[in-house]
Amino acid sequence: MQSIHTYSFANKKALIRVDFNVPLDKKTFEVTDNTRIKSAIPTIKKVLSAGGSVILLSHLGRPKNGPEADFSLKHIIKSIEELSETSVLFCSDCISEEAQKMCAELQPGQILLLENVRFYSEETSGDAEFAKKLASLGDCYINDAFGTAHRAHASTTVIANYFPNDKMFGLLLEAEIVSVDKVLNSTEKPKTAIVGGAKVSSKITIIENLIHKMDNIIIGGGMAYTFIKAQGGKVGSSLVEDDYLPMALSILEKAKARNVQIILPTDTLIADAFSNDATIKEVKINEIPDGWMGLDTGAESAILFQKVIQSSKLILWNGPMGVFEFENFQRGTKQIAHDIVKATEQGAFSLVGGGDSVAAINKFGLADQVSYVSTGGGAMLEYLEGIELPGVTAIRNN
Repeated sequence: MQSIHTYSFANKKALIRVDFNVPLDKKTFEVTDNTRIKSAIPTIKKVLSAGGSVILLSHLGRPKNGPEADFSLKHIIKSIEELSETSVLFCSDCISEEAQKMCAELQPGQILLLENVRFYSEETSGDAEFAKKLASLGDCYINDAFGTAHRAHASTTVIANYFPNDKMFGLLLEAEIVSVDKVLNSTEKPKTAIVGGAKVSSKITIIENLIHKMDNIIIGGGMAYTFIKAQGGKVGSSLVEDDYLPMALSILEKAKARNVQIILPTDTLIADAFSNDATIKEVKINEIPDGWMGLDTGAESAILFQKVIQSSKLILWNGPMGVFEFENFQRGTKQIAHDIVKATEQGAFSLVGGGDSVAAINKFGLADQVSYVSTGGGAMLEYLEGIELPGVTAIRNN
């Protein structure tokens, strides 16, 4: 494994696996959110400034039957050019003779974008021959796509086998790993994880792994009601996974045995319908009347959470506290975001990850006021679960 900081890119063609799976306008096909492209620009510029050329590999969407115009990467050329301040060459395939020719003729300082690797089913099946063809196009391989690092696909994992001495993490992927490792493995205390979202079932493995890593675990969002019901509380028609009531109790017992504090909401904002315009009340979380559902944490809970967050040295946030998409039920999530910002200002290291948490921190305009915002989504969740990511392992292994 090489380091992007010390590798000599002069006159080298760098194959960079990026995650340019960005949202497009359905009519104009213009990029509507360029965050993922923006995140990869430092790695691209690093190679170019060091005298190398760049060959970009990415997927877009989930094409089912080969090439589909809607999923062509040609739609994102303009965004790459604007953000990189460099003109971008485009090849309408990724392993054809044309691709080989364009890669061979690529000059230092140039960027070549190859067509969607998922136009070939061999990409997602992790086909070795397909990976070998991709590998033949460049002199070195950089994986900068944390969002796909949990997939053992040809361009994210298998391709690394063909660069035993010339493979490395990109700046984005490196920063992602460093940030998550810092929260999980640092000896600084106290460490606090804030875990929200709708369902316990989707976060069980994460919570169980965090019990071995954290001092405090704040649980909010829809999953909190499963924990409250498991302890005998009345939760009305709030979201509950009855099959996971025993598991919720087991998690509480495991945390207690390890002297890890699990903090649940004590009050909640309830509504008589799943709507922003519903009638609202604030009640004790274990005293929700029949026909009412909890959609956000209450004021008392916010104070409880705030005290824990403010005293923490390392903070991980994954999942909202309520239905923050509805303005009347975003208070709990917004308060958590502001508490994390304040703790960060006081010297804490804060990591925000997972689609809804990232959407929330961006919605409230606070993304640049926390230590790190992960682009990983599913990859970060698996990393938090303690699962080895194929894309990461492929780079680390020689």
